Amino acid sequence: MRELAEYQLEQPTWCKGCGLYGLFTAFKRAVSSLAIEPERLVIVTGIGCHGRFNSYFKSYGFHGLHGRVLPVATGIKLSNPELKVVGVSGDGDAYSIGISHLIHSSRRNIDITYIVANNHIYALTQGQTSPTSLRGFISISTPYGCQENPLNGPLLAFASGATFVARGFSGNVRGLSELIRKGLKHRGFALVEVLSPCVTQNKINTYDWLRENIFVLEEENQHDSRDRTKAWKAMTREEKIAVGLIYEEEKPSFEELVLPRSRTSLAFQDLHPETQKLKKIMEKFK
Repeated sequence: MRELAEYQLEQPTWCKGCGLYGLFTAFKRAVSSLAIEPERLVIVTGIGCHGRFNSYFKSYGFHGLHGRVLPVATGIKLSNPELKVVGVSGDGDAYSIGISHLIHSSRRNIDITYIVANNHIYALTQGQTSPTSLRGFISISTPYGCQENPLNGPLLAFASGATFVARGFSGNVRGLSELIRKGLKHRGFALVEVLSPCVTQNKINTYDWLRENIFVLEEENQHDSRDRTKAWKAMTREEKIAVGLIYEEEKPSFEELVLPRSRTSLAFQDLHPETQKLKKIMEKFK
């Protein structure tokens, strides 16, 4: 275990009460408990309030385009599989413009931990509805109420082949930290959705609302995280939102299947091209 202070660059400046504070603390605790060296960790973020993670956390980081967290994270992981690669997105970043990448990353089982902060709204751009906004939600983009059904990200990842699916609540830092810790240890694609209230733009899905509308899987003795049927039932319960470790299984990761084990990681190879071969390639573009 390492000291928490070793991982923090500066004090976060999100809105007072933002759920991202709980997520940030939980993530620090998880990384610290596993004693992950900052130079062996890469955090990839997209566009949204979560995108400031790289400014606050001491590790390598890449702040990319909206919805493109997973392609960048995949490239980093395949270039140097020895790195611990973590993607951090919001519900819009992950489940709207980036939704196809979630599906393909899940089915490939690339060894990435993907944390999605779900505040049920586009918070950074003044409060439009997101793919996870509840039906009837009134916002600046839906003044007469949202008439779309909300998307269930963990359920989609599970159906697409993700080998680790969990959901936490930023109001329960201890429980969330444990879920992230398990996700970081998992070999393969791990989705950890975080119910993270936006205190500025979303006055409906508040801390109190979430506490009343979630149920903790670990408190239900009948749940088995390795049982696909029980995982499906937990995620499709209409009256409450499942929180905890929903599903996990062991399968070979994508890089284990496609990268020769005897070969040096791409990041450490001498990639200087042969001059004659390069000239032949360039001649085709004349």
